[in-house]
Order: sequence, then structure tokens, then C-alpha cells
Amino acid sequence: MRALPAVLLLVAVTACGLRPASSFVPPVEPGSIRPVPGLEGTPIRVTSKEFTEQLVLGKIAVLALTAAGADVADQTNVQGSVNARASLTRGDADLMWEYTGTGWITYLGQAKPIPDATAQYEAVRDLDLRENGIVWLPPAPLNNSYSIGATRATAERYGLTKISDVMKIPTAERTFCVDHEAFGRDDGFLGMLRGYGWTYGGDIPRANVRRVAVGILYNSIASGQCALGLVSTTDGRIKALDLVLLEDDRHFFPQYNAAVTMRRPLADAHPEIARIFAPISAKLTNDVMQDLNAQVDVDGDVPVLVGPRLAQVTRIREIAGVSHTRSRAGRRTCRRHHHPRPSPTRATPARWRRSHATRCVTTWAVTCSTARRR
Repeated sequence: MRALPAVLLLVAVTACGLRPASSFVPPVEPGSIRPVPGLEGTPIRVTSKEFTEQLVLGKIAVLALTAAGADVADQTNVQGSVNARASLTRGDADLMWEYTGTGWITYLGQAKPIPDATAQYEAVRDLDLRENGIVWLPPAPLNNSYSIGATRATAERYGLTKISDVMKIPTAERTFCVDHEAFGRDDGFLGMLRGYGWTYGGDIPRANVRRVAVGILYNSIASGQCALGLVSTTDGRIKALDLVLLEDDRHFFPQYNAAVTMRRPLADAHPEIARIFAPISAKLTNDVMQDLNAQVDVDGDVPVLVGPRLAQVTRIREIAGVSHTRSRAGRRTCRRHHHPRPSPTRATPARWRRSHATRCVTTWAVTCSTARRR
């Protein structure tokens, strides 16, 4: 099997409609993922959490499995990590992308993360299978861990390069923005304070911590509403807002490599699923995931249309299965089929043009492919 399947670019032109991203999945045609006889018609319920990266990964899973011939039910966009995971363990869902650190600490109740990424994966894989019958496929390179982020101006003003430098900031100015879920997690904000030997209410005054929705977290840091913020290292808004990530010099934050997890009966019955996801996982690095996330959170796109562009951001032409050069006919087709899109947020005109061009190329290729198939 080639790297990432072409199917993730072969979405129908109608994919540009205005239905919610959480419920819409476009028709797909097989590219380098061909229908798998043993998987054809197999019911598979795919779930995900509700934040951008999980929605993108969830839609990639839905599209890939659909191309392979499975009868896929899209159950993505579940509110909260615990709820999404519970749907898998109790049998309401069959497959989801998960993170090794989250599985180890939050679900399996282990107090001490394992610093080595491979050892962490192997530990969570073995224990989760033994205790819950959940199978973990080999993880992607992307490590969606936490970090402390600041504007470049703030980092330069106080001489911040690592998390322990936070104590250089005068107490009154030592302000944090933290999203609601990450605040109380053992591997989140309060856990980090303990890991660095700081007290909540002492070293970090309670009044200095603002709990905000993750959707406004990054803009809150960039606009100076807080000096620091607990951020995800693969979030696309880090580059867009030119935020600086501080080094975790005490190695507190666990490894959070993303991996496909599924119920054991499905994995045992269909080992071909592992072969489908192996080339996809291999291409998911931090930089690639930041780019995909930015297309949603910065450019205003929808997750189901972002996942198919993984081939383009990894710059592997043979994956795409479409021409990367627009012909005159391609430009005409693009104009004819262009649909309204949400206004980009804090996106540069050049970035918008690149995203728009990508959609034009994809639209043209799908139209021509569909015509040939008729």
C-alpha cells in the first residue's frame, strides 16, 4: 500500500456545502486504498473527541475505512475525553484516535508517565489490552503534548526559554490562561504546578489564573489578557499567532503520541485495518498536524475537508492522486463549483490564497475523475 491514500483527496464537489462539520462526510472514491474484500460491508462506528485535531483525525478514519469498503457510522464530536473513551470501552463505538499519555494517566490511572515515547506506547498498549480489551495500533510521530506558551514579546521581556523561567516573572504579572478540561487534570495545569514544585494559591495566585474555553485560549494569550497559557503543541494557532513554546525542562508532561485504538473483536476479525492506517500514521508529524489544525482554526475550513489535504501538506505527489497544476479548464471548473466558506481568522491573504488554490485543484481533479467514471 502506498503512503496516504488518494481517497482522502477524492471527495465530491458537494463537500463544500454548509452542513455542520460534526455530521457531514462527503462521498468518497477509492484511491490507493482499494476496497478490502474482508472488510466490505463491515459495520464500524468511529468516534472522536470534540476539539479540532480529534475531528480531523476522526474524519480521516471515517474516509479511509469507507474507501476500504466498511459500512462506517460517523459518531465523531463527543464532548470530553472521558465520554469519548467510555463509548469505546462500553461498546457504543468501535474505533477512535487516542493519545498514549491520556490513555496511561487519565484512563488507566497510572501516576507516573514514561518519558520514552516507545516505552510509553508499549506500556499503554499492553495494559489497556489486558484490562479493557482495547487494541492500540502503532502511533504516529505527532506528540500532542502540553506546553507553556507566551507571545514572543513576553518571552523576550522576561527572558523565558524554559518553564522553570516562569518564576522570573513578578508574582502580580504571573498570569495564566488555561482551558477548563486541562486545568484540573493530573497531566494538565495543576499537575504541572506540582511537578515544578509550585503551589496554587501561593507561587501562582488563584486570581492570576483565568479558565477559558479552548476556542479563545490562544487569542487570549496573543492579545495579552494573560502572560502565559497552557497550550497544545500541535495547535495550528501557535504558528499563526507567533507564540513561543517554553521547554519542559523538568520533563513533566507525558508523551501524547496519537494512535488508532479499537475494540479487540474488531481488531482480531480485521487485521487489515492496521495495514490501512499504518501509512497514514507515518505521515502525521507535529508540523503536519499544526498545518492541518490551522486550516480549521485559522483559515476557517471544516475538518472533513482538511483531512484529505494531508497528502499536500506532506508534499508527496504520488499520494494525492490529483494534478498539482491547474489548467485553464481547471480554473474554470473551480470558479464554477466554488462555494462560500467561513471567513478566515487572523489568516494572511497569502495563506488564504494557498488554501483556496488547494481547493480549486482538488475540485478540478474530482470533477474530471467523476466524469471519466461515468
